[in-house]
Amino acid sequence: MEIDGKKAMIVGGASGMARASAEQLRAKGASVAILDLPSSAGAQVAAGLEGTFHPLDVTDEHGVESAIADALGALGGLHIVINTAGGGLARRTLTKEGPHPLADFRRIIELNLIATFNLNRLQALHMSGNEPEDGERGVIIDTSSIAAFEGQIGQVAYTASKAAIAGMTLTMARDLGSLGIRVVSIAPSLFSTGLTRGIPDQFAEALTKDAAFPRRMGRPEEYGRLAVAIVENPMLNGSCIRLDGGQRFAPK
Repeated sequence: MEIDGKKAMIVGGASGMARASAEQLRAKGASVAILDLPSSAGAQVAAGLEGTFHPLDVTDEHGVESAIADALGALGGLHIVINTAGGGLARRTLTKEGPHPLADFRRIIELNLIATFNLNRLQALHMSGNEPEDGERGVIIDTSSIAAFEGQIGQVAYTASKAAIAGMTLTMARDLGSLGIRVVSIAPSLFSTGLTRGIPDQFAEALTKDAAFPRRMGRPEEYGRLAVAIVENPMLNGSCIRLDGGQRFAPK
């Protein structure tokens, strides 16, 4: 898909990997709409990209529908989406205090998995009416994690949610293939975003010592470059692509 002139919706776009993706898509000529929490820097980011900001909480089903509708009204269409919103917590299945609270597990599944699927189903609906370009109507990029494949101790809820995102990627790509909509997920390792930004060098080195190369935290623009490559290469579909410098999480 040629990016120039296309309409892109970036969920979680006020910061980190999504913001870097929005910046790179805009540099290639796409129009962008930033969707993020009302408390985020989304308005400032969108203004800097000559785009629009649409506040949302991804766990609010009806609020998501409204935010997407507003973004579509501003964009005038939808060809590219990048979804990165989510979060986690550190809690073992069983501790001295008792079993993992079920409400906490449900919250993470709702935030990471159900919210992503809700976005996907609505985004695909609006893409399906596009005039195809070489048979293609749209590209959906979701965010998994390498924890989906080798989650660490205390990551059971996060791992379950991110593994499910990786697992639904091929099925959704098959579901939407006849419509010319591609679905790909990216599974990053530790990236310098959010809570990890500003970690002292010695801690960052310890966290990434098992990587092959480079032995450092990922940079948001590296996620953005992969997202751009996915959009531009029509043969990338139905896969969960690791972006990890060869790192494999050890069980610790």
